Amino acid sequence: MTAPNLIDGKAFAESLVHAIGEEVRELRAVNRIQPGLAVLLVGADPASEVYVRNKVRQTEIAGMKSVERRLPETTTEKELLLIIEGLNDDDSIHGILVQLPLPRHINADRILRTVLPEKDVDGFHPINAGLLATSGKGLVPCTPLGCSLLLKDRLGDLSGLHAVVVGRSNIVGKPMAHLLLRENCTVTIAHSRTRDLPAMCRQADILVAAVGQPQMIKGDWIKPGATVIDVGINRIPKEDGKTRLVGDVDFAEAVKVAGAITPVPGGVGPMTIACLLRNTLTACKRINKLD
Repeated sequence: MTAPNLIDGKAFAESLVHAIGEEVRELRAVNRIQPGLAVLLVGADPASEVYVRNKVRQTEIAGMKSVERRLPETTTEKELLLIIEGLNDDDSIHGILVQLPLPRHINADRILRTVLPEKDVDGFHPINAGLLATSGKGLVPCTPLGCSLLLKDRLGDLSGLHAVVVGRSNIVGKPMAHLLLRENCTVTIAHSRTRDLPAMCRQADILVAAVGQPQMIKGDWIKPGATVIDVGINRIPKEDGKTRLVGDVDFAEAVKVAGAITPVPGGVGPMTIACLLRNTLTACKRINKLD
């Protein structure tokens, strides 16, 4: 039986993908347009391969066109740039995602800046980052967007709540803070240099953990009744020699204190892919002047 304070990201994501699929079917029937997503994977990183496979499967479930390009580790930066430029010019492709990390000989910033901002469904292009920071109309990074949707679904109006984001990455921490500001939260960004981090976390009505450190945030760091969004996905060893996934929050402790909390797995993770599809649909509509 599911604990009443668990936030079921898997169920929410399934519902979101279903709704996206309905909208895609209508778009294809009425406007004769099929949203297209291209995913590029360079090398053979096992975690990236699993992630890409899930993205492709969900894209097809939603009725979108899926283009998958698996490139060898030896692919040069110039070759990858040429592929991206070709996808930029392809009218049947509305979203381009370059799976990170890239091999060390490829400059990831240069690659991400080459993707057209209007097709940047990861939301990493500097133009989209700037639009988010200035409350403009850009594409938002998928993981923070998923966290925001879960929070609003659980809490409704977020106005006036104190949100503490632990982590300041360009991928999660910073865009998460901007999304919370849009919802009229009072936002604190905490990080490794924050003085007395546990005390800072205890002030949060909403605590978002995105530091990449397994089970770092303990139960006594959490304000009773707070909503905890655990973005971390860390693999740690078990006694039998196998591994298991845990978040950045010590779930066994935190679940006893939090008013609501996302589990790992089954919390934020499924929302990331669902929001990738949402961004692809959004990009398609905007490119075709339907939004």
